[in-house]
Amino acid sequence: MRKDAVGLFWEDVPHVIRSEKKKQKVKAKVEPPEPVWLSPDYLPNLEEAQNMQVPLMNDMELLAACGNKERLLFDIETYPNYFLASFRSVVSGKLVYFEMTKDSNFEAGKLKWILDNFTTVGFNSLNYDLPITALAVNGANNGLLKQASDMIVAQQMRPSDVLKHFGVKMPAWDNIDLIEVAPSFSSLKIYGGRLHTPRLEDLPFEVNQNLSREQMDIVKWYNVEADLVATGFLHQTLQEHLNLRYAMSNEEGVDLRSKSDAQIAEAVIAAEYYRATGRRAKRVEIPVGTQYRYDTPHFIKFQTPLMQRALQIIQNSVFEVGESGSIDLPPSIKNLMLEINTSVYRMGIGGLHSTEKCQSVKEDEEYILRDKDVTSFYPYIILNQGLYPEHLGPIFLQIYRAIVNRRVDAKARGDKVVADSLKIVINGSYGKFGSKYSIVYSPKLIIQTTLTGQLSLLMLIERLELAGIRVVSANTDGIVIHCKRTMQDTMEAIVKQWEIDCAFQTEETVYSAIYSRDVNNYIAVKPDGSVKTKGAFANPWSDTKNLADRLKKNPTNIVCIDAVCSYLTTGRLVDDYILNCKDISKFLTVRSVTGGAVKVYPDKTDYLGKSIRWYYANNMDGEIVYAKSGKKVPRTDGAKPCLTLPSEFPDDINHTWYIEEAHKILKEIGAVHEN
Repeated sequence: MRKDAVGLFWEDVPHVIRSEKKKQKVKAKVEPPEPVWLSPDYLPNLEEAQNMQVPLMNDMELLAACGNKERLLFDIETYPNYFLASFRSVVSGKLVYFEMTKDSNFEAGKLKWILDNFTTVGFNSLNYDLPITALAVNGANNGLLKQASDMIVAQQMRPSDVLKHFGVKMPAWDNIDLIEVAPSFSSLKIYGGRLHTPRLEDLPFEVNQNLSREQMDIVKWYNVEADLVATGFLHQTLQEHLNLRYAMSNEEGVDLRSKSDAQIAEAVIAAEYYRATGRRAKRVEIPVGTQYRYDTPHFIKFQTPLMQRALQIIQNSVFEVGESGSIDLPPSIKNLMLEINTSVYRMGIGGLHSTEKCQSVKEDEEYILRDKDVTSFYPYIILNQGLYPEHLGPIFLQIYRAIVNRRVDAKARGDKVVADSLKIVINGSYGKFGSKYSIVYSPKLIIQTTLTGQLSLLMLIERLELAGIRVVSANTDGIVIHCKRTMQDTMEAIVKQWEIDCAFQTEETVYSAIYSRDVNNYIAVKPDGSVKTKGAFANPWSDTKNLADRLKKNPTNIVCIDAVCSYLTTGRLVDDYILNCKDISKFLTVRSVTGGAVKVYPDKTDYLGKSIRWYYANNMDGEIVYAKSGKKVPRTDGAKPCLTLPSEFPDDINHTWYIEEAHKILKEIGAVHEN
């Protein structure tokens, strides 16, 4: 223990993090690969494209599908001399498509009828597919469609302005756009990779290219077998989310089907505000450079010199609105390192977090391991402290409290649909407080909420540590406690008093062990043998209930995570697990590659696209490189492209690579591997 310690707390002001000078490395010059994919005779998958076996829907079947209210998956492609609009029934899988070429008979009337009479499902359809198709049914030729496409994509014009430019009004077509419903910001291809779609194909030709008939066939094949299939997988995965949005749309009288959680929160609050006041809520403009200070709630009190000084630093800090409308922590807070016993804590706009590395903590005969999470942390800070956007006034609190109470009532009576819907509103609203484009924009509210939350947790940590109870981890809304069994009653009493002082409630999770690479990447083992994984070790593909969580993360050698978890819970050796696993999806890696990736073999070059998938194979020659620079894509030594999933488990899997990777993980999380 240091000589200047007072109890478990140092007397000095917390350390300031200093950056180290980066060593400059001499990099070997590399050349980009020859762009064979730009050659006019580049015809990937031509034979498969020309033999595509997707059944077509005739007019009678189309009428029957309309009567049955079947949804149609929808996607388009736009080239200088080619336009394609395709639809695929969610029920039957049958296809209807429309092509516009100089030689084709483009059935604009039939295309319009489908859009007038069906609910279509697309990806980025509201901002791209629908406005371009609206121009097509109003007589625009290939050249005008490509011009409009460039205005939306390259010039980033608003679709409404593009339509206005061409003198076309957007029809009131019934469409569900999945791009905002999906719980992250990724491309359709990446979502397809996360859902293990059979094909992970990129658009095979540059969008400014005039296509030959063969290339048109390939684009159509790509559209149907890659994009529509991925849209279908995404639609099925998001079904529960869509059902909630349907329920909320009916309740609120606003179409919420194509909105993100945060957008739903804003729409609901806007509707409730109008009902309560008779006025439309308007956005407020807060000038860049506007400054705020943190107003300390009365219950925020510390006992040790370290934390008292930290609080003083926070109280003296000035928070300033930046160019983006957001607020970053000032250096005085960002550089704080709060050393409490054996743990170090840092503060951030996103919340408090500890800085442990390569740590394993276990329950045993002497110690218990408990996770204490605060229930609805930020919402209750807002309500308890009476926080609201100043331009909306206290009426916001009435609206927000009513929504929270409605959710509590719904949970009590077992109405899961309503409860989950209102949870979206409650949690989604916080993110909008930091958006200058939102009607609830309030930088000061962000400061008050997040700092109060962090200081509250630090109060709990301080009380526990002063009582001799170790806190081994903290992150945003909870802490993990390693407590002597003889002091469990003391721990519970401290937590209970803290709940009373701060007006919070906590939920407890029992762990038998927690293995951490760091605070955001860990494996926690529960007494029943189940695990909670986070960050790099998260495995949402093992969860059969929360399917949408798979959309948040790229699969990366999941077999290694499974093997490690199996070892930690059952003692099964990772080698044995990996050698006996026959599920190819667990061996895959998916990632985005800016500008596209290319596989350079000794005798050929294959363009892979901007979203790629591979597994590690034995005797794999060549490299996967960036198309524009020729530099190797990280961690692709020995990687074999797997854009099309094999029908049988490959016989060239490099099991040794995966076994070594699993052992690395065990070392990273502080687990001792005894074999």
